[in-house]
Amino acid sequence: METSLNILKQGKVLLYPTDTVYGLGCDATNFEAVKKIYQLKQREESKALICLVCDVKMLEKYIETIPETAYQIIEFATKPTTIIYDNPIGLANNLIAKDNTLAIRIVHSGFAHNLIKTLGKPIVSTSANISGEPTPKTFNEISPQILKGVDYVVNLPCESNNKPSTIIKLSNTGEVKIIRE
Repeated sequence: METSLNILKQGKVLLYPTDTVYGLGCDATNFEAVKKIYQLKQREESKALICLVCDVKMLEKYIETIPETAYQIIEFATKPTTIIYDNPIGLANNLIAKDNTLAIRIVHSGFAHNLIKTLGKPIVSTSANISGEPTPKTFNEISPQILKGVDYVVNLPCESNNKPSTIIKLSNTGEVKIIRE
């Protein structure tokens, strides 16, 4: 945990297990660190990344106004659920989509939760693959290019069935749209 924290604090990139799949992560408030992830994934910066927080209190610090529907989804979700919010604040500009939205998931337990809680800031979470390639379901499926491109690898198992999270888009008007199940 200590090495992972130091990597994040230094603006470097980490490969780590999340509550869904293996992720590439960095300090979500660090513009240069976020840029490194886009470069490693060979992903266009116009395609937004997901951000992880450890609890509702942290979520409230980085989203201007959280729709009431979000609180209900968070309370009743039975599997990892990422919500796209309007008007994120205090995060790296290159993490925020052109329409001023950001996908955020609360991680309730495990390594990622403890890492975020100890860091005291959100971290980026994007699947550990080159853009356009399949999401690795196991550690052994992570490409050598990704493994060589990160600054540190946390070789612990993921905590779920290795499926990406559900993604829901919420607008401040209360509209709900399922992006990925």
